[in-house]
Amino acid sequence: MTLPPVPDPALGPVTVLVVDDHPVFRAGMATVLADLPDVTVVGEASDGAEAILAAERLRPAIVLMDLRMPNVNGLEATARITTAHPETAVLVLTMDEDEDSVFAALRVGARGYLLKESDGADVHRALLGVARGEAVFGPRIAERVLAHFATPPADRSPLPFPHLTDRERETLDLISRGLDNASIARRLSLSEKTIRNRVSDVLAKLHARSRTEAAALARDAGLGQPRHSA
Repeated sequence: MTLPPVPDPALGPVTVLVVDDHPVFRAGMATVLADLPDVTVVGEASDGAEAILAAERLRPAIVLMDLRMPNVNGLEATARITTAHPETAVLVLTMDEDEDSVFAALRVGARGYLLKESDGADVHRALLGVARGEAVFGPRIAERVLAHFATPPADRSPLPFPHLTDRERETLDLISRGLDNASIARRLSLSEKTIRNRVSDVLAKLHARSRTEAAALARDAGLGQPRHSA
């Protein structure tokens, strides 16, 4: 795949728009980046809606994008920015480390994915790598991506809810079995926050108003414990 060109760091500082809904983190990251000679912070945004407007106005080389934000989330903002401005790269910087979030970000055009535990030097290297047209992943994210592609796909019959990812369908199956978020998190070895976010995504995709409604839809489609006739 050929990536659209972005400015060469050798030609001058890489311009960056910092997007995060937490003002302290956003300001701290902007301060760290502002001290780098080859990076120029051209603006900040507190949610996806602001990011879209700022990207249009400022035309940064890279948008450093959080995912979980109010109003317009980072995934939608990434999709809209990369579609409208293919010369602008998006580097995700988030707390979400599950495969669904990683691949969802890549599908909408992100060129890199880092966790917020990354230090300033890691973010700096990632920004320069993305500016050179590289795909950049933090160490733990890279392990997940490699493991995903190293696992051969299994032969399967058509699955219910094809618009859900495998992880979302797995979570829906556990919801239909009556498990709460804490139990699902233990079963899948993930944090409760990750499961809470995933459940919200599942409900939104199913247009379900509650877990109970989602569980009923899942059981009707064959997920969960089978129902036995008397």
